[in-house]
This record gives sequence, C-alpha cells and structure tokens, in this order.
Amino acid sequence: MKQYYQSSIKIALLVIWMANQTSAQMPDRIRNIFPQGTVFHENISYAKDTLKKHLLDIYLPPNVKGPLPLVIWVHGGAWMHGDKYADMGYMKNTIQQILNDGYAFASIDYRQSTDAIFPAQIQDCNQAVEFLYSNATKYQIDQNKIALIGFSAGGHLASLLGLSGNNNVKQFYYNGKTPAFKIKAVIDFYGPSEFLAFTPQTDAPNKDDAIGKLLGATIIERPDLAKWASPNTYVDKNDPPFLIFNGQKDESVPYTQSLLLASYLKLAGVKHDITIVKDAPHYGEMFDVEAHRDKIKKFLATYLH
Repeated sequence: MKQYYQSSIKIALLVIWMANQTSAQMPDRIRNIFPQGTVFHENISYAKDTLKKHLLDIYLPPNVKGPLPLVIWVHGGAWMHGDKYADMGYMKNTIQQILNDGYAFASIDYRQSTDAIFPAQIQDCNQAVEFLYSNATKYQIDQNKIALIGFSAGGHLASLLGLSGNNNVKQFYYNGKTPAFKIKAVIDFYGPSEFLAFTPQTDAPNKDDAIGKLLGATIIERPDLAKWASPNTYVDKNDPPFLIFNGQKDESVPYTQSLLLASYLKLAGVKHDITIVKDAPHYGEMFDVEAHRDKIKKFLATYLH
C-alpha cells in the first residue's frame, strides 16, 4: 500500500510538472511572428527560484555573430495581467525588424500586483536585466549596449528602470544593491509617467483600480507612494534618451502622461522624441506602422551602436 501511495504521489507530481511546462511554452501564434531561423532560449529563470513570473526568453537572429546589442521587451497588462508574450501579437512587424536588424531580443516576466505590490515589479525587472548583463557572453550579448521597450504598464516599468538607474533607490533592487548595467536607450509606448495625475475626483476612490492594486493603497491615501513609483520623479540630465509613443484617443493612459514625461526630459536636457498617434487607442496595430518602425530603427541605430 505504501508503495502504491508513493507511486501515486510521483505520478501526481509528474502531471503537475508537465502542466507547468506546457503552460510556460510560447504559443504558436507568437512563435510564428519571429523570423525563420531565430534561435530561441526559453523560460530561463533569472532569479534562481521556481516562480513562473521570474522567467525570461532570449531570441537571437539567425546566423548570430555576437556580441549583439540587446533590446529588452517589458509587457503591459495593468501590472496584473499578461505575460512575457503580451503585446507581441499586434507589434509583429516591429519585432521582426529588431531581429532582422541584428539585435538580440529578450522578453521578461515580472510578478503581478495581485501577488506582490510595488516595488516588487521594478525589483524583478532590474533583476532580469542584471541576469542578462551578467550572462551576456553566454548568450552572445553586448552587455554595454542594452535598450528597453515597454508597453503600458511595461512602458511605466521600462521608463522607471531607465530613469532611476542613477538615483540609487535601494528598494528598487532585490538585494538592495545598484547593479552594474547601464541602460542606453528607452522606447516607451503609452506608459504612465505621473501617477498623481490620475488622482480621482471622488471622496471614495477605488482601491481595486490598477494603480491602487499596484501601490497597495489609493493615490489619495498614499500620494508619497504614487510619487515614489512615478518615472517623472527620477528624471535628470544623466538619463538615457527616450523614444515615446502614445495614442491621441488613449482612454487608459491619456497622452498627456507622455507629454509630461517629454517635458521633464526637455527640462533636464535629455534627448528624446515623442509621437502622438492620431486617433489611436491604448494599443493596437496603429503603433506597428512603417513610419513608427522607421523611428525605432533610427533610434536604436543611433544610441545602441
């Protein structure tokens, strides 16, 4: 009987393991986006633990000859949804261009606000980038040429990571130590930059909205946290250049958020470019058009080579 139970436990654990492996696989609809011959390194644990949200992928162009400059993808989803494949479906031409132009490409996951409140998300992003920096030789990456591209909540995290890197905010790092890597450029698609500007016009703010869940409190209750978590707080003259996109009809992250970021960058003398996409909503294929891809191509060629 004891042997039977032991066998049953082993079978159950095997089923769970297989289920976890299956759920972590890249969907075919995403895999088909990448150019033929792309080299895939999938589901790498960057924190040396078993959390699914502590995984990243690395994609290398065909016939790679490293070391290659690296573009890191930070997905959106209101800090509580999505995974490292989110936003790829409507940005497929941009992804193909990045790889075809000879860049290494990585996509990182991070803990969601439903599991851990801020600053867990920025800690994870910094730890993931630190892993890529430390393992650059293994994956044919140039550790001195790293750029970020983020979408919505991912745009917020990419901006925050890029701007706070020279401010030594110990709470933003999993071990309290500022890592050695330097971000050379940031591409921000409709990322919130100033949480205080989302202050609701009500005496009873909703604690379950996206920002409330992220901070663990409403903006009214903890404006200090809202300011601490806002990218604009960390803008200074030593920050990397920014390329910013936002939709004119974005109801989730109004384009004024991007205008505010651009204004702070201008005041600090940081190189940047901003595009407000006419009639565009919060996300979609309107951001994947040739004119925007040309701007991304020029931006990366200027600051990542």
